[in-house]
Parts: sequence; structure tokens; C-alpha cells
Amino acid sequence: MGHGHGHGHGTGLGGHHGAGRTARADRRYLAGALALLVVFMVAEVVIGIIANSIALISDAGHMLTDAASIVLALIAMGMAARPARGAYTFGYKRAEILSAAINGLTFVLLVVYFVYEGIRRLVEPPEVEGVLVFGTALAGIAVNAAAAWLIARADRSSLNVEGAFQHILNDMYAFIATAIAGAVVWLTGWGRADAIAALVVAALMAKAAYGLLRDAGRILFEAAPAGLDPLEIGAAITGHPEVTAVEDLHVWTVTSGFPALSAHVVVEPGGDCHRIRREVAALLHERFHIDHTTLQVDHVSSVSSASGEPGSACRITVA
Repeated sequence: MGHGHGHGHGTGLGGHHGAGRTARADRRYLAGALALLVVFMVAEVVIGIIANSIALISDAGHMLTDAASIVLALIAMGMAARPARGAYTFGYKRAEILSAAINGLTFVLLVVYFVYEGIRRLVEPPEVEGVLVFGTALAGIAVNAAAAWLIARADRSSLNVEGAFQHILNDMYAFIATAIAGAVVWLTGWGRADAIAALVVAALMAKAAYGLLRDAGRILFEAAPAGLDPLEIGAAITGHPEVTAVEDLHVWTVTSGFPALSAHVVVEPGGDCHRIRREVAALLHERFHIDHTTLQVDHVSSVSSASGEPGSACRITVA
């Protein structure tokens, strides 16, 4: 019997140092974006109150979630970098997934509020200072573009960083809608345009929330990584000339960019379990880009004698 692991994370000192430099750079980009957002958000709240604009206040609320998402991302990155020890055999790598899920939930709460407030203002439109809304929204577009540029330079394969980026990007689109609404109010006096812009912001938030919660949910419920079909993986393993069956095949994602697999592989009598395990692990790496594998390899005779099944059976059981 062969029972082994294949791990492709941080091999060698150079790999660890390179990952450390990347993480430090990512934190700098996120911190820079956070500083831009916080300063502008405070100014926008003040101007939104003066202008009596729900569109500006909703944008400020969106920016608050932007800032919160970056703070959570920074905390999660720090936790994920902590080494595995004790009961936490994977370390704290899932912290970033919880961060992404919290970001998605904050979107949902804000969507509910801004839909309510936007509809209320459609029914009873208040007086809105269109020129203030328009000017502030233009400045918001510039600030969010700069923040998005900073975060785009970080590692967006991380769902954590991608969640923060989606916050910023959606906020920039929201500012574009607010600028249009401000121009309409300023030039025509039609106050309902401000409420419509707030509803557009809410729709963008709902779209981003769905994407974040869907992706985080797949990882938290240990679904197979997007783009990887367990049946296809099982068939590829049994395609090895000396493998007769694959049982208890599990494929999941520990955290963004960290797929993992475990399986019980049954091989022909007399086969070299250790060599076959290495070859299957290499197949999984080359074809499916799965580096963290745990493979238990047994001869078919020992399995069939315990289970009572014919030794020539070839089966794929995906659990």
C-alpha cells in the first residue's frame, strides 16, 4: 500500500521569500487605496448632507463598504499568512473567504436600505443641489479609479483581494450614475434623477453581492473548484494503465488558488504503489493544476478480498 501527499506550495526558500514579497506589496496597494477612500468618504458625507442627495449618501455608504472590505482584506491576509499549528492544520487560510462573505453580506444590507430610500424619494422627491452632486461625483470617479488601479496591481487571484476590487469598481460605476443624475438635476431641475441613481447603485451592489457570496459559498461548502469536474478527474486517474478504480474522490478549495484532492486509488496486483502514486500526482498537477494531493494506493486483491467485489472491477466513486 502507498499513502502519500503531493504539495506544491512554497517549495524552497525562494518560493517563500517571493510569496512574502508579494504579500507585502499587496498590503501596500490595499493600504494606499484605503487611505484614498476614507478621506474622500468623509468629504462626500458632508457634501451629501448639504446637497440633500441620497445618491451621494448612498455612494458614501458604498465607499464605507469599500473601506471595510479593504480593512477585512488586510486582516484576513495577516491571518492567512500565519503558519499552520495545532488543530489548525491548514492554518488560517480560510480567513480571506470569510472576509469575502462578510463583504457580500454588507452589500445585501445596503441594497435593502438604498432601495427603500430610493423608492421613497421617487414618491416624494426632495430639493437636491444638482451642481454639488455633479462635481462631487466627478471627483469620486477619479478617486475610485485611482483606488481600483492600486488594487488591480495586487494579486486578484485571491477572492479576498478580488472582493475589495469589485467593491471599488462597482463604486466607480455608481459615481458615474450619480454624476449623470447630478447633471440632470442641475440642468433640468428633475429631482427624481437623484433617487434613480441611488437605485442604480443598489442594483450594482446586488450584482456584486451575488458574485461574492456565490464564490465564497462554493469554497465554504467545499464544492469542487470552478472549472474542475470530479467525474473528469476520476476518469483521468483511471486512465492510467495500472489503475483499476478510484474511490472516495474529493476535490475542494482550501482558499483562493489552493485546490486540494484526496482519493483512494486501486491498482493492479503487483503494481508499484509508490511509483503509481507519483505518476498520478504528476497527472493531477499537469492536467488539472492540483498540487495538494493525498492519495492512498492499494492493490486490487487486498481491496477485493475485504469488500467481496471481483478483482477485475473498474469503478469510479465520487463522494
